[in-house]
Amino acid sequence: MGILLIIIAGIVLIFTAIGIIFRDEVRAVFDRDPAASNYIEVLLTYAGLHAIILYRIAHFLYGFKIPLIPRIISQAARFFTGIEIHPGAVIGKGFFIDHGMGVVIGQTTVIKDNVTLFQGVTLGGTGKEKGKRHPDIEDNVVIGTGAKVLGNITLGANSYIGANAVVIKDVPENSTIVGVPGRVTKQAGKKIDIALDHVHVLDPIKQSMEALEKRIHDLEERK
Repeated sequence: MGILLIIIAGIVLIFTAIGIIFRDEVRAVFDRDPAASNYIEVLLTYAGLHAIILYRIAHFLYGFKIPLIPRIISQAARFFTGIEIHPGAVIGKGFFIDHGMGVVIGQTTVIKDNVTLFQGVTLGGTGKEKGKRHPDIEDNVVIGTGAKVLGNITLGANSYIGANAVVIKDVPENSTIVGVPGRVTKQAGKKIDIALDHVHVLDPIKQSMEALEKRIHDLEERK
């Protein structure tokens, strides 16, 4: 009975410590995932949270130039969560990965605060160049499922990258980007405020085609 109480107390202590140390990440889960129902469930079952916790440990050791161990931790995280975060990446507070399978974050990536990634996102390089070769992600950016952000580019604050977009150029603040390659899409000349809604993102090519079809129709009506 005494051993059981010690075990329970140890588990409670561990959960409490995680909740304090990683409170911004835990809060991000509850803020951005409607399926998050309780604290214990989030700590035990959210792969994105597990990946960021292991990344924080690996990044701390990486900062002290400890060889091998940070990469072993990151590879263990990849094995258990399907999420690969290089320990050299720099990630701010309030980071949230939804589901996360297939997410890859490269070594020189810089991610600021309150950024959200969905599954299958790649923040990668474009070749074998040395030095800064991965993107900078500013505050409050949302990157949709399967999107690829490649190279030493910057995604401006409050931007949304649509599902499966491929972004290889800088993105201005408050932009919505869709397509391959990524293009800015707007509605009535303004950014579409879609938050985490993937459904209502407009395709700029489709918009142009529809406008062209309408113009042709209007011209034919005048004959």
